[in-house]
Amino acid sequence: MSVVAQPHLDTALAFFADRFGLDADVCRQVLQTALAHGGDHADLYAEHTRSRALSVEDGVVHGGTTVDAGVGVRVVRDEAVGYASTERFDREALLVAARTASEIAAGGVSPGTVQPLHRLSIADHYPVAAFSLDEPAPRGLELLRRVEAAARAAAPSIAHVRGALGEEVKRIIVATSDGRLAGDTRPIVQLRVSVVSIRDGDRQQGFESKAARAGFDAFATGAWTPEAIVRQAVRRALLGHEAVAAPAGFLPVVLAPGDSGVFLHEAVGHGLEADFIWKRLSTFTGRLGERVASPLCTVVDDGTLPGRYGSINIDDEGEPSRENVLIEDGILRGYLHDRISARYFNLPATGSGRRQSFRHVPMPRMTTTFLRPGETPPDDIVRAVKRGIYCVSFGGGQVDIANGDYVFDTREAYLIEDGRVTAPIRATNLIGNGPDSMTRVTMVGNDLAIDEMAGLCGKNGQALPVNLGLPTVLIDGITVGGTEA
Repeated sequence: MSVVAQPHLDTALAFFADRFGLDADVCRQVLQTALAHGGDHADLYAEHTRSRALSVEDGVVHGGTTVDAGVGVRVVRDEAVGYASTERFDREALLVAARTASEIAAGGVSPGTVQPLHRLSIADHYPVAAFSLDEPAPRGLELLRRVEAAARAAAPSIAHVRGALGEEVKRIIVATSDGRLAGDTRPIVQLRVSVVSIRDGDRQQGFESKAARAGFDAFATGAWTPEAIVRQAVRRALLGHEAVAAPAGFLPVVLAPGDSGVFLHEAVGHGLEADFIWKRLSTFTGRLGERVASPLCTVVDDGTLPGRYGSINIDDEGEPSRENVLIEDGILRGYLHDRISARYFNLPATGSGRRQSFRHVPMPRMTTTFLRPGETPPDDIVRAVKRGIYCVSFGGGQVDIANGDYVFDTREAYLIEDGRVTAPIRATNLIGNGPDSMTRVTMVGNDLAIDEMAGLCGKNGQALPVNLGLPTVLIDGITVGGTEA
């Protein structure tokens, strides 16, 4: 996906100053009010989000455009946090929010210090030639008409088609009492396709999606065209008709590259978010420097990958995004920190403080989490398995952060018989423990792929865009909850 440069990220700062009068002087006054009764830190987060949702379902088109905007003010004193938000941008409303946050944090009588604000120089990881929202809706409707036509032509058994196009441009600024002033402009386009195939009374659903921080040009070529996205959704629906019963027992599992990275995200990633660590809720608490995975495993969270759905130029505390190595050659090296957890551990923040909107407080969150590739050709990994399953993607699952126990539902998976991928299997469960499974990784492929799905990661009531990735990986044993012995 090719992109060209857009205006400098400081345009976000100019946007809020021109439209709402929220400039550096106003930001500093709000921060001073927030720390009027003491506190260690205060920040202001302003957001303006414009979005458009279009969908076609069995030929019927729906859609609309929305705008959401507001400001959140936070005061931190030791481990106490005061937070207040407002949908108004006039100075009095902002000062009321600042005073409310100050009172919640219950500071002392000596005012906190607010440093002069300085603009940060930020790298742009998703330059976009043109935001899709700046183009007329008919271009998006044409993409959806192509979805409908391609799905209907794909197979006579396709009985239901739904295509959904989502577009968003989010502008933010962050001002902090330690003198940070940063802005970002975050575009998103996403196309989701769902189809239902009915054959002899057997009803099967197929789904595929693509999402990126890009414009409509993302859907012009290759696997991103509406027709290619439809083909994947239809293929999965038709596979369901041919699926056989899943095996049961403790079996070798091969995770395919790309989408199956959700396994890593859920089974390991959340447990490395530092708010769970300092609250001692994670199985990885207190284990820095210890072996927590096979020596073949290096786990990275990187918010700087160009154009990715989960990438960010800055986090929602104004910290530049970066690459964070969490597990290196099986040894736990670090956690994902926001400002509060970093202060608790006396460590630098990792650019991981993210929030859903101005109504929410930031917390440590993943961006794009993946396992670095190894050296083994993927075909050699499959050939090493006498009997097992090959997982391409997962539909959902649950993880207990405290002990790492997980249950995942497969969405697309196959039998492995005598070193070959054979029949598709019906949806089944994988049941295991994240740290245990990571120690059971015996082969890692040289074929790392980052997923391109429109996936949202939920945590404490906040949903955020993320990516995930994996090369082909062999785990020598996971409990498979199938029906065939």
